[in-house]
Amino acid sequence: MSGAGISTASGIQDFRSPGSGVYDNLSKYNLPYPEAVFELEYFKKNPKPFNSWAKQFFPGVNYLPNTGHYFIKLLEEKGKLSKLFTQNIDGLERIAGIKEDKLVEAHGTFNSASCISCKEAYSIQTLKTQILEDITPTCHKCQGLIKPNIIFFGEPLPGRFFDEAEFDCMFADLLICIGTSLEVYPFAGIADVTRHTTPRILLNNDLVGSFGTRPNDSVLLGDINASIEKICDRLGWSQQILDMNNLNKPIKTCS
Repeated sequence: MSGAGISTASGIQDFRSPGSGVYDNLSKYNLPYPEAVFELEYFKKNPKPFNSWAKQFFPGVNYLPNTGHYFIKLLEEKGKLSKLFTQNIDGLERIAGIKEDKLVEAHGTFNSASCISCKEAYSIQTLKTQILEDITPTCHKCQGLIKPNIIFFGEPLPGRFFDEAEFDCMFADLLICIGTSLEVYPFAGIADVTRHTTPRILLNNDLVGSFGTRPNDSVLLGDINASIEKICDRLGWSQQILDMNNLNKPIKTCS
């Protein structure tokens, strides 16, 4: 399971860190309170703050995967990934190549879009183009507002999350929790659904949730990518992680 902390090394702010988090840097949008940018009722009244924020956030525009995402992809390639449950809406797991059947985006995705009124599907590429050009997208069918299929406050989580989370966690051999405050439910509850004796590893800046209270818990605090690099070194995967990172770095050109 992963949260915003896995993507900070890609340059994406997490949501709740004092001073640097997304919620502490939304004053320019003149919101009544920071969380309003992701509230459905506020979006219906004023979609511009969300659309302005989304301009900087579309997957692959300003941000690319980092070691944390490639570590999970490598687990998949090694046949050791049962499922990745992510809170993140940045789409970096998809860019890293994690297959859709292994990925549950609990808070939705920037990979598709739809009308908030009639639910008619809308081209994500068209939405992206319009938002980047400061055009407010509307539905061709009912003229309702369009947004990416990310979960706003006031919307239910995808059915797949509830269908698969409990089963996958109950039968997991190991749970790895990366970069999350474990404050947002029901996602945070995944960490406690595993059997009491199932090994759990927390890779995070801070100790969170119930980690440290079970007999087979392990905790690596501090820089997440540094911790992952240590794990890969012990597993003999260092070169593979390095190769994956180098293969996907943007190419610099000389003028």
